[in-house]
Amino acid sequence: MARFWKRLFAREEPKERPRFGVVLPWPDEAKPADADAEPAPALSGADVQDWFYRLVLGMPGSDATELRPPEQVMLKRLDELCGGDRFDITTLPRLPEVLPQLLRLLKSENSDGTKVAKLIGRDPVLVGEVMRVSRSAHYRTARPISSLQHAVVLLGHDGLRQMVTQHVMKPILQASAGMLGHAAGQRLWDHAERCASASTYLAKGHGDPFEAYLAGVVCNAGVGAMIRLLDQEAPPTLGVFSRAFLNSYVSMSNHLTLRAARHWEMPPNVIEALRERLEARSRPPVTELGNALLAADHLAMIQMLADNHVIDRATPPASARVDRLPDALVDRAQQELRRNFRQV
Repeated sequence: MARFWKRLFAREEPKERPRFGVVLPWPDEAKPADADAEPAPALSGADVQDWFYRLVLGMPGSDATELRPPEQVMLKRLDELCGGDRFDITTLPRLPEVLPQLLRLLKSENSDGTKVAKLIGRDPVLVGEVMRVSRSAHYRTARPISSLQHAVVLLGHDGLRQMVTQHVMKPILQASAGMLGHAAGQRLWDHAERCASASTYLAKGHGDPFEAYLAGVVCNAGVGAMIRLLDQEAPPTLGVFSRAFLNSYVSMSNHLTLRAARHWEMPPNVIEALRERLEARSRPPVTELGNALLAADHLAMIQMLADNHVIDRATPPASARVDRLPDALVDRAQQELRRNFRQV
């Protein structure tokens, strides 16, 4: 099992296999804005999820709704490898040893620049990243950054927490790219940034804003791992996934995300929000962060589909969502997301 996880997260060159192109058919209700003058209607949450993960995988749409025999075999294989609690969680990639301590310290009102700099100084990679970010144009200062403590003070708690999270999670998600989803890593990271932004907005005034940001960043970590697994295990004859297969794949990926978050010692509120997201079909979230994460995930998927010209950019959130947030709040969060991540 240890060899399996090393293969799963390794950066080796993937074997050549047929690539899918992103060729999602335009349903009548989701034509581009210039196709007619009618406002873009809302799509169902199920459609948004199905199209988003096909975009990530670089896979066209499918009319098949039921599992095909080869897919049943593949699901059984996936379950044997990583279903439930059967894999050794200690073989998952570790985050930097100092990260859980650093996040706790940054949350404490008693922390200061000296303590934070001392802890970051134990990880040479984090030191290099802090110095690089502090010297960027965004933080340009009259005096050159001369020390790690100076850089820590310049970035501040919020800047440090976001920088550290991005430094750690971005390579994990982007390492997912393979032949099955050759653009998957970048698309997962693009979704993570949007989900983190929307989650922070929606959870404003309820708990630690950084926990909302962190939940959004890590919520698809399991999807990335599962993409590499599909690259290694799925035969080319498996073909375009049915909707049922893709639903099962996403559910297994979310299980893996939750296990990874626990292994990485994420804050309890983040772990609970990820659990509620996993169980949302059977029971709606009850925590503020769980509801914010679920709505943010949905909004980030819509934004990604629009940015990649799969749906109209003006597409609103689904009218029947599982989260319990007010529609007006979710609408404002979507507008904020569009402003923060303008289509190039």
